[in-house]
Amino acid sequence: MSDMPNCPKCQSAFTYEDGGLYICPECAHEWPTTAAAPEAEKALVIRDASGTELKDGDTVTVIKDLKVKGSSSVVKVGTKVKGIRLVGGDHDIDCKIPGIGAMGLKSEFVRKVTE
Repeated sequence: MSDMPNCPKCQSAFTYEDGGLYICPECAHEWPTTAAAPEAEKALVIRDASGTELKDGDTVTVIKDLKVKGSSSVVKVGTKVKGIRLVGGDHDIDCKIPGIGAMGLKSEFVRKVTE
């Protein structure tokens, strides 16, 4: 027999797994395969240069002149960046810098602005 759980919405036994979700083909209900999904989000803790935890939507300021790769532009010290988005990887902040555009920053070169 199948070890797939019944659909919590309609109790159908015809559920299947797709990626990290169980899907019911009868009522189109989707739910996560594990309860560990929220824990994965908690594992992503990104801190600025002074150790303050950053969150999506924070405003940060650049603490070091940063050369923009492939351009002659420079992000100057003190540049405020609003509405950051945290991502995994080497450059863990995605943002739009005024006058330059979309770019990825390393959290070690920014400091959170307390308002």
